[in-house]
Amino acid sequence: MKKSGTSQGQPASELISKRIAELGDWRGETLSRMRTLIKKGDPDVVEEWKWVKPTKPGTPVWSHGGIICTGESYKNCVKLTFAKGASLKDPARLFNSSLDGNVRRAIDIHEGEEVDESTFTALVRQAVALNRSGKSKPSRKGKPAAAKSKGAAGKGQRATVTKSKDSLVATKPALLAGGNPQISKADGDAPVQAYIAAMPGWKRDVGRRLDALIVRTVPDVRKAVKARTRRECIATRTMQREAFERWDTLRMSPNHRD
Repeated sequence: MKKSGTSQGQPASELISKRIAELGDWRGETLSRMRTLIKKGDPDVVEEWKWVKPTKPGTPVWSHGGIICTGESYKNCVKLTFAKGASLKDPARLFNSSLDGNVRRAIDIHEGEEVDESTFTALVRQAVALNRSGKSKPSRKGKPAAAKSKGAAGKGQRATVTKSKDSLVATKPALLAGGNPQISKADGDAPVQAYIAAMPGWKRDVGRRLDALIVRTVPDVRKAVKARTRRECIATRTMQREAFERWDTLRMSPNHRD
């Protein structure tokens, strides 16, 4: 292992050892074991101590060409967060937390649980290789630059790109943090149906039920996919909750027919 960094005049390795000793229970034992496995997966790992705040003493960090992972301890678990976990292959499904983000992934270890040694060390080596390659999964938040025409468009002009409703439905959208589909703003039923179809898991079923309920209640409703402010998001969630409650009440009615 390479020389660790320093913080508050103490080597990071000493601060990590001190944190483990202070925990003094299964969390300390778990953090100590995972520390050993990290070093086994990468003998050249550098231990660091970062993000010291008045209300937080700091966080153990293991790095090699960039951050591999951090080790945090909570009341009910020890959390190892991999900085580029979303770009790592995890066939054994070690990652069980922070699964909605585009960059990080985490492993929450609870009392009595053990992480498979060979699988975890392989994950550490994979993270190091990714750091050294300088590659990571591209962000989904950025918008592609507008294409420039090379033919009829003159210098400094941009080619016009048109999108039909069919193309909105056919293209599989990316999921933003939180699991919401990234759908272009558009009016009409087609983009709304594309948004609902792209919703993950149970959200898709709830979306279809809400859509059917709203159309049944307001037959002439105008549909659209639009960008929303924080206040509009809160208002929409409130309306959705009220609509779902109305649907649930209607479903329980003896006169209800699906």
